[in-house]
Amino acid sequence: MFQSIMWGTIAASATLLGAIIVLSIQIPKKIIGFIMALGTGALIGATSYELLEDALEISSFKEIAIGFLGGALLFTILDILVSRKGGHERKGSDRNPERKDGKSQGNGKGIFIGTVMDTLPESAMIGLSLVGGKSVSLALVISIFISNLPEGISSTVGLQKSGYSKKKILILWVFVVLFSALSAFLGAYLLEQASNSIKAIMSSFAGGAIISMIASTMMPEAYEEGGPSVGFITAVGVFISLWLHHL
Repeated sequence: MFQSIMWGTIAASATLLGAIIVLSIQIPKKIIGFIMALGTGALIGATSYELLEDALEISSFKEIAIGFLGGALLFTILDILVSRKGGHERKGSDRNPERKDGKSQGNGKGIFIGTVMDTLPESAMIGLSLVGGKSVSLALVISIFISNLPEGISSTVGLQKSGYSKKKILILWVFVVLFSALSAFLGAYLLEQASNSIKAIMSSFAGGAIISMIASTMMPEAYEEGGPSVGFITAVGVFISLWLHHL
């Protein structure tokens, strides 16, 4: 169980690192878009090669469908609700107009909740991959780390526009890392004695949530910031994930 906490913390720490970077230096939007595109491809690959492929080995397509589509649907519903509270700015470095006082029209609390919602299924995926005494997947951890870096960068910009101080922003990101570590632990602990069917459904559920998150937040932001070049970079991310999976 300690492994799940450790690897969950390492993967989620990229959000805190992204926040520290953007609070220290100015990063070109195009670079943010490129990093997000790379993370998008890596996550798509990790979800396909790690979660769904492993789930198929222990279950049927019926159970995969229940988990995968259920996870995608639940994330979409929650994303709609959180976005109405200002959470849509968690992936936007300069998407919304500012008010006269220079602050964003978005809601800092909504951005924070939305970011936690994005990172939880990724961290749970790490915990799920360790069920049964397996060793952690390097492809999985690296893919999640890469995707979390631009998450921290973009969401920090949104929090700054909402009037949050540097100290408060860093405290929030520490909480995100802690929540992610807990999610990874629960993913491993709760399913340790579960049946193969339940393990497959929950693994697929996390995968569905991740794919839905990628499509609704990461991909649009990557293209908006990086332009058409992100198509190739996303493909590179998928290939890196495949390469790491077969190391």
